[in-house]
Amino acid sequence: MNYPDQFNPVVWPLIVYCLAVLALITLMLGLSYFLGQKRRDPATDEPFESGIISQGSARLRISVAYYLVAILFIVFDLEAIYLFSWSIAFYETGLLGFIEATVFIVILLVGLIYLWRLGALDWGGHQRSLSEQRKNHQ
Repeated sequence: MNYPDQFNPVVWPLIVYCLAVLALITLMLGLSYFLGQKRRDPATDEPFESGIISQGSARLRISVAYYLVAILFIVFDLEAIYLFSWSIAFYETGLLGFIEATVFIVILLVGLIYLWRLGALDWGGHQRSLSEQRKNHQ
């Protein structure tokens, strides 16, 4: 049993695929370079949506709470992916899989309750810091 003989049949399709992808990318970039527009019109730098000229800066100050809720949504939304894959394999995993999924859900619920009590899910009003919460509980 020679290792290079086994290795070659597995690698060649990957090499051919990579070369085909590189050729396709080169072809698309080359065509866009040769067939693309070569001149710049005065209208190139004008706003194109609705013809409305922008006023002021496009930099907006967005609250950190927005990003916090977005990150929390992503974290808790990923749980749906794991639970969906578990539900597909429900009969194969048996009781042990059910117990593991239950532990997973309980851990996420504890995290959600912790974030809720912390005030991380509050959109309006004043968000309390940990030091303020400790002062209130003492």
